[in-house]
Amino acid sequence: MIRIHPRFAVLAIVSASLTNPAWADAVTDWNAKVGEIILETKVPTPVANRALAITQTAVYEAVNAITRRYPASGLKLKSARDASIEAAVAAVNRAVFSKLAPAQQASIDRAYETALAAIADGPAKASGIAVGEKAAAAIMAQRADDGMGIVETYRPYTSAGKYVPTVLPVASQWSQRKPWFLTSASQFRPGPPPALTSDIWARDFEEVKAIGSKNSTRRTAEQTQIARFWEATAPPIYHGLVRSVANAPGRDVTQNARLFAAVTQAAEDALIAVFDAKYHYGFWRPITAIRNADIDENDATARDPSWAPFIDTPMHPEYPCAHCIVSGAIGAVLQADIGSGRMPTLTTSSYTAEGAARSWANLEEFMQEVANARIYDGVHYRNSAEVGTAMGKQVGQLAVAKFLQPSK
Repeated sequence: MIRIHPRFAVLAIVSASLTNPAWADAVTDWNAKVGEIILETKVPTPVANRALAITQTAVYEAVNAITRRYPASGLKLKSARDASIEAAVAAVNRAVFSKLAPAQQASIDRAYETALAAIADGPAKASGIAVGEKAAAAIMAQRADDGMGIVETYRPYTSAGKYVPTVLPVASQWSQRKPWFLTSASQFRPGPPPALTSDIWARDFEEVKAIGSKNSTRRTAEQTQIARFWEATAPPIYHGLVRSVANAPGRDVTQNARLFAAVTQAAEDALIAVFDAKYHYGFWRPITAIRNADIDENDATARDPSWAPFIDTPMHPEYPCAHCIVSGAIGAVLQADIGSGRMPTLTTSSYTAEGAARSWANLEEFMQEVANARIYDGVHYRNSAEVGTAMGKQVGQLAVAKFLQPSK
């Protein structure tokens, strides 16, 4: 059963993370802290996912170099069994975010100094710092040619002399970037969206028109809460769920580091895949379709010249749903990690819902809520949400195959 309850604003929650004794280890503590820094930077969601994928991958490499719980990767970091895990994790986060979020240097330095002050001086601390810095440098070098610097060259659709809106869409170049484990950005590219003359199109059109409008009388109070909650797209909205799993009894720090690496790589590859499909098909958003329904050649749809969505429409094509592919990818990784074990209560907070928190009893319930939310928001269609979730699960399974191997 889904529940909602008030919480402090999300920044207050994550700011307290480094001193919260309920949180299990340095990996989860630092994940919350860098989530705060990501929100402070206000970078676009795709850029934020890249930063956290690099960070959490380097964290895993550093921690596993110390514990050697899982097979060593191609980085071949020297074993450092006597090194401090806490120092290594702090060093990774500082090294990566100093490069990727230099405007937040003061925040990251304060967190780093606080973490190191709690560790006794000596060889273990020094060795941990060294391992962390080497892991960070290795992963950043590995991703230096991932296409982050590709210049976007989106060409607006127009005719000579004709005005069109001048805000350029987001991440039109993202499909050209180097994935973590996809063989290509188009590996899971779905078939096209429904034909505008189809019954599916008419069904989806009417659903979002009715419950996704800014002034809908059909959207319930709870649906409105859900819509506002999932207006958030930055990684912290998902990482709260991951910490729900990571903080369950019986887990260890290397297992959690591996989980966050799998989740963040899956999320970044999911966005590479979804932007490939979005710009391949270039399908119209509800606000465009509903205001132009007289040209879709479907007698079951009716034009509303003043229709507006509940939230601002994201600046990229509609099909498939990006939020849905990320939730599907993360859901697949979490399900594989938990396996047949007892499902913890999954909880996360939203910075677009005044710090409110929501909880779910299982992962399917969570993924379905994300899909529903984007329709309540008025920015996606039902078919697009279903296709996006299915794509995400496919991407997530690749992350599972890469990371979730039995320990020694």
